[in-house]
Amino acid sequence: MKGIFITLEGPDGSGKSTISNLIGDYFAKLGIDYVITREPGGTQIGEKIREIIVDNENKAMGAETEALLFAASRAQHVHEKILPSLEEGKIVICDRFLFSSLAYQGVGRGLGIDRVKMINEFGLKGVKPDLIIFFDCDPKLTILRKTKNGGDRLELLGSEFHEKVYEGYKEIIKKYPENVEIVDARKPKREVYEEVIKLIDSLLKKKEVFQ
Repeated sequence: MKGIFITLEGPDGSGKSTISNLIGDYFAKLGIDYVITREPGGTQIGEKIREIIVDNENKAMGAETEALLFAASRAQHVHEKILPSLEEGKIVICDRFLFSSLAYQGVGRGLGIDRVKMINEFGLKGVKPDLIIFFDCDPKLTILRKTKNGGDRLELLGSEFHEKVYEGYKEIIKKYPENVEIVDARKPKREVYEEVIKLIDSLLKKKEVFQ
């Protein structure tokens, strides 16, 4: 693949979406061909699956169903958008990817990291991030930001669940440390952005996108 794949991971409300948009602005100024996308979603089919996942009416959804829906959305995302964009030589920035399923369903839902990884691998087609940036932030603070005016089905699962997910992320990073970088998302947005750009610039130089 000629492109570069960068994923942003971390607790809900840690600032990933804001920073991903700023990264897009940065690439646009440099004239770099890029795609900003998200999970679950990223495609028309994936967004419809997202609506099912986050709908507060779907309280009866089983953990296994939830994990499979995330995997299905991701498979379509890879098939329709991520892999074609990488083959065209674009830089793809994705707000959440496999680590999110491993943390939320593997650990948070108690399904097991290895089991959740296994059901996702079929749809990944060998696609792996060149850089995974983990936004390290206390979930007690971040989930308050996300739920002060409501929240979706997963955001409203409570602080105990989100603490478990956060600890899950740390376990996953130890288990799969390749290409992972950690940024302190408790810092001011500008500082977080500058740190993220340094990590991306370093990767682009290594990949000889620019010298």
